[in-house]
Amino acid sequence: MDIRTPISPQSTRFLDRLRNFIRLRGLAYKTEKTYVFWIKRFIRFHGRKHPETMGTGEVEAFLSHLVLQANVSVATQRVALNALIFLYREFLGTPLEELQYEAARKPKKLPVVFSADEARRVITCLEGEYKLIAMLLYGAGLRISEALRLRIKDIDFGMQQLIVREGKGGKDRITLLPDRLIEPLQKQIHSARLQHQVDIARGCGSVYMPAGLARKYPSASHEPDWQYVFPAPDLSIDPRSGIRRRHHMLDRTVQKHFKIAIRAAGIHKPAGSHTFRHS
Repeated sequence: MDIRTPISPQSTRFLDRLRNFIRLRGLAYKTEKTYVFWIKRFIRFHGRKHPETMGTGEVEAFLSHLVLQANVSVATQRVALNALIFLYREFLGTPLEELQYEAARKPKKLPVVFSADEARRVITCLEGEYKLIAMLLYGAGLRISEALRLRIKDIDFGMQQLIVREGKGGKDRITLLPDRLIEPLQKQIHSARLQHQVDIARGCGSVYMPAGLARKYPSASHEPDWQYVFPAPDLSIDPRSGIRRRHHMLDRTVQKHFKIAIRAAGIHKPAGSHTFRHS
């Protein structure tokens, strides 16, 4: 794994200081990995020159290279741009000037959707948690990351609603909980609580908490309501803290099961988890 755990606050290495800065800002671990990846690629593109000796011109050259030589998509170029803006504006404190670079062009594509019958056939080919996650995507309009990050406290059966934390754009929102999902979700939460009790007994019952909340509520990570609705089948080492704990299910594992179900349902569209949300 491309990360040192833990990172000393006194480290003078450039990437260590960058990672510590990202963590102090409370950004997600996935964001940290993405930003570090693109910043390292930017440095290597310019012959390992230090970012403090580079600026707007070098950023423009790199972004244009991604389109003209690397043939990246609009979304990929935008991610690289965001990483470099963060590097210069937030970390180095030297905002870039107005950038002039070759922009990737987004092809016009119609969204892939399931018919009601196709969605039903795919869901029928799924089992257990994977089936329930697909039902949440289709019935409640959740993205796969939003479904997997649900915590027990985010489900309000009385009001029949779900609270989505830090969705697209970092915004919270409330969405309706369909009647047919109440009973299976209650069973899933019961299963998650039982798993948490086992983890507590093994001394591994602490769940990941965002940095600010971890400081404000130091004991909350052990409380049942903060546990994930869809816990991972195995314990793992938190790459930032080094604590052995249970995270939520991995999206790539769920995506793999969705792909298998789509093929089993006899559907040949280029569909995936997001197709449920569009349908």
